[in-house]
Amino acid sequence: MEKVRIDKWLWSVRIFKSRTLASDACKSGKVRIGETVAKPSDGVTVGEIVYVRKDGFNLEFLVKKLIEKRVGAPLAVECYENLTPQEELNKYADWFVGKSGVEKRERGAGRPTKRERREIDTFKGDRFDAGSEF
Repeated sequence: MEKVRIDKWLWSVRIFKSRTLASDACKSGKVRIGETVAKPSDGVTVGEIVYVRKDGFNLEFLVKKLIEKRVGAPLAVECYENLTPQEELNKYADWFVGKSGVEKRERGAGRPTKRERREIDTFKGDRFDAGSEF
């Protein structure tokens, strides 16, 4: 039966950006193969379920294909099936709410005037009351 190192597989299917991050996650106990905590050198085979705790989210993946080299995203998706529960996916989606890109003004509009800045602050909602002190 063929096996691939778990840190190598997690990196190659793009769950982690670098193999070092995948290895560190294994060393700190954030990766499990089935019910056992995985070391970076542990092997993973087709059909096993891999549990990953990453950035406060609990992710689950079924290994469908073994690869050792990093591949493009469309090919990487074919190597696993995402079994993450819907509650975790909702938590992940909620985390992104309000985290849009950088705000931009139209080209040539210049800096906002004092009046425009106050309107922007009112629209966004102030974080601190004007009268309160730290």
